[in-house]
Amino acid sequence: MNICIIGAGYVGLTTAAVLAELGHDVHCIDHDERKIRLLNNGEIPFYEPGLEELIAKHHHDLTFSGRWDDIKRAAVVVICVGTPPRSDGSTDLRYIEAVLNRLATMIESYKTIVTKSTVPPGTNEWMRAELIRKGVKPQLFRIVSNPEFLREGSAVYDMFHPDKIVVGLEPDDDQSLAVMQAVYAGINAPYLTTSLTGAELIKYAANAFLATKISFINEMARICDAFTVDVNDIARGIGLDPRIGSHFLRAGLGYGGSCFPKDVKALEHAARSRQVEPHLLKAVQTVNATQLDFCFQKLNEQLAPLTDKKITVLGIAFKPNTDDTRVSPAEALIRRLSENGCTIAAYDPKATLSEPLARVTQVQSVYEAIQGADGLVIATDWDEFRTLDWEQVKAAMNGTLVFDGRNCLDRHAVEQSGLRYMGVGRP
Repeated sequence: MNICIIGAGYVGLTTAAVLAELGHDVHCIDHDERKIRLLNNGEIPFYEPGLEELIAKHHHDLTFSGRWDDIKRAAVVVICVGTPPRSDGSTDLRYIEAVLNRLATMIESYKTIVTKSTVPPGTNEWMRAELIRKGVKPQLFRIVSNPEFLREGSAVYDMFHPDKIVVGLEPDDDQSLAVMQAVYAGINAPYLTTSLTGAELIKYAANAFLATKISFINEMARICDAFTVDVNDIARGIGLDPRIGSHFLRAGLGYGGSCFPKDVKALEHAARSRQVEPHLLKAVQTVNATQLDFCFQKLNEQLAPLTDKKITVLGIAFKPNTDDTRVSPAEALIRRLSENGCTIAAYDPKATLSEPLARVTQVQSVYEAIQGADGLVIATDWDEFRTLDWEQVKAAMNGTLVFDGRNCLDRHAVEQSGLRYMGVGRP
């Protein structure tokens, strides 16, 4: 099939590369000229394991440009543009609107228009009405809502091995499901068909539920601290219950990234727009917003006064296997320490600080970061941080405190070296 992808971000590039691997002729459009130059030179503008190699493999049948004319010959158009949050928590649809303006001038033959961007409930129905209002004949297109469930750091794997493929259809659409099955031919996953708005809400519900699990275990960590109980024992105990499951039950600095914070707020805003008060969603966000305070207070209790202390922070990205620092709890902690007079040496294998910060130096290795440190913080759970030589760490540090802000370390190994271990909800 001839497929046009609009937007060359995480979702757009992963979708384009995987569809090319499945045998489709794929053209990806983006307005960012620098990004297009990078892609045409075989580079990608962010770190995602396996993606650069997959794009390089398909340089003949996967093309990139800022030209919109390719839409005219495409049978399927996939929208993967950003949907950033507004200050009130609602979703800014300006990029979706810009795409619709372009599409309205390009549709001359039948198109299946697939929305992968995360959009508020009702958006896909509005998109169809907008295209018709702009003069596109309704018999020339169908709108399909096909949300993505990709995890940064494992997006390529997730695209090839989804647990489901959600397809939202218009009420009288009896042909687009077959089109989507042809698009994903070669991927083995169950199809879940629903309405356009149903698909939009499945995406929001999934992210909101995962965020809820994170905030739940973080609140339990605070309770465990008060009762001198290890929250990891609680997580294992409830995680073995198949009704609960073990995923997303590791206490830490809280959730971040480009999806969970934005999507939980957007769902709260959407609920309120229909006079539904989302009490649970508000609580989830409250716990997450105050989790950094909880962790900072634990550090302050152990190292007070923090002023003029040298702190090593390992991790800047919001999660491992990505260079994304959007709403990163790790970077937020670095900023908080800086504001309280600490000198910080920060290290991350892939990510860089989003802005210069006072008294913060980003260094090129773990062992450069820990030299002379009064305390060490694990802020992102990269694999290389789990397997440090703790005897060597002890010899290089000035102090002895290791704060495991992701509860990812072997506590016994840390303590055996003579260092003091402190986790989140692990007295």
